[in-house]
Amino acid sequence: MAEVRIEKLKELDQETLERLIEIYMNAYEGMREYGGEGESYAKRYLRWCWSKARDGFFVAKIGDRIVGFIVCDDDWYSKYEGKTVGAIHEFAVDREYQGHGIGRKLMEKCLEYLKGKDVELWVGEKNERAKRFYEEYGFREVGKHGIWVRMVRRTESQIKSKEK
Repeated sequence: MAEVRIEKLKELDQETLERLIEIYMNAYEGMREYGGEGESYAKRYLRWCWSKARDGFFVAKIGDRIVGFIVCDDDWYSKYEGKTVGAIHEFAVDREYQGHGIGRKLMEKCLEYLKGKDVELWVGEKNERAKRFYEEYGFREVGKHGIWVRMVRRTESQIKSKEK
């Protein structure tokens, strides 16, 4: 496989938005209950992600082709934590490119961007592959709401203070 580059998304033009929607829909294939509301929903949601976390919107590229993306918010107020934390709003890799380390590169870029913050995300309760992936990066299940599981990755200082 050609070299994968992780870049901050510079602009959300129509062509890029269409490619992101394609990746989003493709990544949730077989798990429609978690991301299958349709392309119009995906378009609104990805525009919201862009408006909320523009500086933390990273794409994985092979050549000029976007093959995955992650949306990392460094200013998310968590009602569960009662404070501002980092958040991963969306994370998707085109199914055709899964299993080649692209997700790992995106996650590492995101965690570097959110360094020093607790980070939360929500994942579908039946998405075992994703939950195991997140656990490899120190995320732990801390709650559930409907079909969603809330996972949090605590900073080292938070982990140490909770152990005392």
